[in-house]
Amino acid sequence: MIVAGAGIIGCAVAYELASRGARVRVIDPRGPGQGATRASAGVLAPYIEGHSDALLKLGACSLGYYDSFVARVAADAGRPVEYRRAGTLEVACSDAEASELARAAERLSRAGVAHSLLDGDAARRLEPALSRAVSAGLLVPQHGYVAATAFTSALVAAAERRGVVFAADSLARVAQSADPVVIAAGSWSSRIAPSPAPVRPIRGQLLHLVFDHPPLTRVVWGSRAYLVPWEDGSVLVGATSEDVGFDERATEEGVTDLLARATAVAPAVAGAPLREVRVGLRPATSDELPIIGASSTMRGVYYATGHYRNGVLLAPLTALMVADLVLDGRERAELALARPDRFGL
Repeated sequence: MIVAGAGIIGCAVAYELASRGARVRVIDPRGPGQGATRASAGVLAPYIEGHSDALLKLGACSLGYYDSFVARVAADAGRPVEYRRAGTLEVACSDAEASELARAAERLSRAGVAHSLLDGDAARRLEPALSRAVSAGLLVPQHGYVAATAFTSALVAAAERRGVVFAADSLARVAQSADPVVIAAGSWSSRIAPSPAPVRPIRGQLLHLVFDHPPLTRVVWGSRAYLVPWEDGSVLVGATSEDVGFDERATEEGVTDLLARATAVAPAVAGAPLREVRVGLRPATSDELPIIGASSTMRGVYYATGHYRNGVLLAPLTALMVADLVLDGRERAELALARPDRFGL
């Protein structure tokens, strides 16, 4: 069995297949986690990112698997994974943004999701580093983050212990194969799929800032930037969203813009040293939903691509759905939300 692509999706799929006894080979010319995954902040926040009912259902379902999936991977890899569910605090700095948070709180109430709608002072009591401009906050305790690159490395180690072979080979267009093939090549999927997949690259730039002590205790999400505090005291700030084709260069404009956005939420960001700028091409589809499932045009070909901004969040669910389908012929209900045939694939 071949998995084409070694981002977090490809690695998660390979690990799950091998955990169930499949012999798997993963192909990626860059090696594991060197594309969009590397530029991911690893935020797990379906109730912020779920801009459509379908995406929200997929994200919430996958978040429900995260505890057990991380525990399995960490045990099989023999190493810990930085993974925290301390919640997200979404903040507002204008009346319009505060009204939107109030509407979001109403939706969470109807869905039975735990949350707290706070005024600006209450938000600052939770996170004293917040700007005085913050007028409201929405706390969702079940949200969190996982260190995406470290998690991908753990997935690779766990998969290799299960017999998965990783090869830094070039990706070629998929033709009829005796072995099942899972296309998980992110933005490059359109170049190797048997029919051109409607996945386009969207550049995301992410900043890694250094602090002696973390200025925040949880993920803080503003209207134009999010900040993710890591256990080592550093903070990730993301992210741009740029339709520039396959251009993976960092830009001064992107860095300056991200710093300005983040400083508006947490002024302490302004004086922090910049460790690095990370750039990745996120694979977007026209409806911003992933493409997961069996090809309708070629037997033995499966898709696990097009996850755009939610590859890390959707990794556990994607891996489970693909393994169920490939090995057992079983379609989970969530698969109907991401079928390849909606694009004629």
